[in-house]
Amino acid sequence: MMNSPPATAARAVDARALTVVRGDRTVLRGLDFTVEPGGITGLLGPSGCGKSTLMRAVVGTQAKVSGTLDVLGRPAGHPSLRPRVGYVTQAPSVYADLSVRQNLDYFAAVLRPGRAHRASREEAVTRAIADVDLIRHADALAGRLSGGQLSRVSLAVALLGTPELLVLDEPTVGLDPVLRRDLWNLFHTLAADRGTTILVSSHVMDEAERCHRLLLMREGRILADDTPDALRARTASATVEEAFLHLVDEATADEAATARQENAR
Repeated sequence: MMNSPPATAARAVDARALTVVRGDRTVLRGLDFTVEPGGITGLLGPSGCGKSTLMRAVVGTQAKVSGTLDVLGRPAGHPSLRPRVGYVTQAPSVYADLSVRQNLDYFAAVLRPGRAHRASREEAVTRAIADVDLIRHADALAGRLSGGQLSRVSLAVALLGTPELLVLDEPTVGLDPVLRRDLWNLFHTLAADRGTTILVSSHVMDEAERCHRLLLMREGRILADDTPDALRARTASATVEEAFLHLVDEATADEAATARQENAR
């Protein structure tokens, strides 16, 4: 059983009627949810269900967002949130012709400009490299690293500012089981030891068991917002994957019944 994060009054993310429209398609459909601080919330669902759009909305980079979305007590995208929120996209966002340390030096300078902060920047860089276990590769060019190592460099960049909220868009996709395990161990260390709130997306259902709480998505809607244990108990399922499929079947049946009623009118 997963230990629960410490309960506090403040919310890391608070969404009400959150909607995103792209062209003639509604990608997010009036979502209501909260993310409590200090724990790991998994955002799970099949590819194309709206997970990445939701994460972009949380970090303030998504256009055409309506409804209410507050992050760490401020509207999503507020300038004051920049040093407080770390974001890791699916594609590594580092410079291939710079070493690991040079990449982190550059991004640390952007986060902490000014010569007076050079010592603290160096400390942040060294800590971030150690956090993601890349000390032996600190002077290697990013372009020569493996895919898993590149993912860890991107994560190190996000950790430079010791963010209160870390938003991770499918950070373990394509990684081998050992790297996936090591990253999840790091996520739990960040949550337990530093109080970092982590919102992490995945379409791999076995990763749901590693989260304190889950948001299960399908076609732009949230099917469930609960703990893994509660979801399994609610659906009488052995795994979260079985619970998710049960909820999908329920939703599909409800939609079919609604459609029949409308056609009968």
